[in-house]
Amino acid sequence: MNDSRKPTRQQLDEAYGKTVPDVIVPRLKILFVGINPSLYSAAVGHHFARPGNRFFSALSASGITPRRLTGFQDRELLQSDCGITNICDAATARADEISADELSRGLKKLIRKIRRFRPEHAVFLGMTAYRTAFGRREVRIGRQNENLAGATLWVLPNPSGLNAHYQLEAFSRLFADLRDAVWSEGAASTPPV
Repeated sequence: MNDSRKPTRQQLDEAYGKTVPDVIVPRLKILFVGINPSLYSAAVGHHFARPGNRFFSALSASGITPRRLTGFQDRELLQSDCGITNICDAATARADEISADELSRGLKKLIRKIRRFRPEHAVFLGMTAYRTAFGRREVRIGRQNENLAGATLWVLPNPSGLNAHYQLEAFSRLFADLRDAVWSEGAASTPPV
């Protein structure tokens, strides 16, 4: 299913374990790293496609993208020098269905992907998944004091509508901080349009 129609209950049930193709090319400014695809995203074949997810709203509100995209337009992120991958490929209904072992294996695969594509910044979207995958007890939001396979490492909250700790305004501020840091490092002061 590759259009904007809402998936049926059967399509959602059949999406368990399916994958969503990465949105990635070499040398991106930002590679966003989700935890894994939702059933909705896997059913439609696009990242962050569920209407309640705040990812694309936060990107446009922060100025990383020039307009509000939907999950069905996820490939258009490449025009803003951004991409998307996941630490775990298989779709589940909830992120807590992923084991610590799966996250650890996913991190090893992610490191190989970052070495291959060499994004400048890798931005994890999910603090709990980051803690588990990296074996960290403490994590702070924002830029980390370490790199991942040469990419500057960031951790931001999961933009899922299920994450009640953060509202769109808070996500937008965090994404704006990311934008300011990323594009102030290079020659361009704003993301490409």
